[in-house]
Amino acid sequence: MMRNFSWPEKILLASPRGFCAGVDRAIDVLNRVQAADGGEQIYSYHQIVHNTHVVKKFEEQGVKFVENISLVPEDKTVVFSAHGVSPEVREKTKERRLNWIDATCPLVEKPHREVKKFAEQGYTILYIGHAGHDETIGTMGEAPDHMILIETVEDAETVQVSNPDKLALTTQTTLSLDDTAEIVAVLKRRFPHLTAPRSEDVCYATQNRQDAVKAMVKKGAESVVIVGSSNSSNAHRMREVAEQALKMKFEINGKGAAYLIDDVQELNGKESYFSHLHVVGLSSAASVSEEKFQEVVNWFKERGSRIVEEEVVADESNIHFASPQRLKLLEERAR
Repeated sequence: MMRNFSWPEKILLASPRGFCAGVDRAIDVLNRVQAADGGEQIYSYHQIVHNTHVVKKFEEQGVKFVENISLVPEDKTVVFSAHGVSPEVREKTKERRLNWIDATCPLVEKPHREVKKFAEQGYTILYIGHAGHDETIGTMGEAPDHMILIETVEDAETVQVSNPDKLALTTQTTLSLDDTAEIVAVLKRRFPHLTAPRSEDVCYATQNRQDAVKAMVKKGAESVVIVGSSNSSNAHRMREVAEQALKMKFEINGKGAAYLIDDVQELNGKESYFSHLHVVGLSSAASVSEEKFQEVVNWFKERGSRIVEEEVVADESNIHFASPQRLKLLEERAR
């Protein structure tokens, strides 16, 4: 006879999870800029990554985060966030004689290059993404007169273009192949000559983290907790992917809740959410430190979870991105 647990006996840990190579690089860049500038005030244009704890730590160290480049005093140093910036921001940076260091994730730079290439060739570019997201603003800023934002399947069904034979497609990197599949299918049906991005251009971290969440549900997770901040598109999509997978598996018996939390404090007082379950899956978004994730793991272990298993779908240990050349020059001058 199956035991009636009062607390989940097992927790499954998704792997990969947490910091991706692009986030690691951006945080490292900002740390090194601080060290090289010898106590000077450092600015970051937008949050360096979308995580409240990372941002708070840098603020405590003296970094100022700004949403308008005009708020950076002339001749000061500013770091561009991992999500990238538009040509307009780069131009204003030069006008203000700012010393800029670009921490844009190399995978985010790919759609920037694609947009510029297609715009120069006279294409209209459809961009699948979220309005207002830093990455969307930066990428669409490369060629605003050539671009149309597509957020939903309805947008894909109704969008009108002047020349369907010169039409290209690119996407926000925090969206996986699964996220965009339905929209892409509609666009390809409506526009047979659409030039779509190669599958290898999709952000590996986004896809891997969503695949790992689905693998946990397949392995037996009855509920999933995603650690990530509310302004993180990556975190929200992970929670949605978990919720969809759980609903498909548990649509009858009432299990299947997926939660997004910023840190372990948000779990306190919510023990009843998990007390009737046997297995809970845990993961974290690409801008969350392993330290914050392990605090959540310990919360479950302290309450009685005894079995901890890692569900691995990909190995990212060998993925690293080179530092920006301008950072290396800054450090050389500081020596």
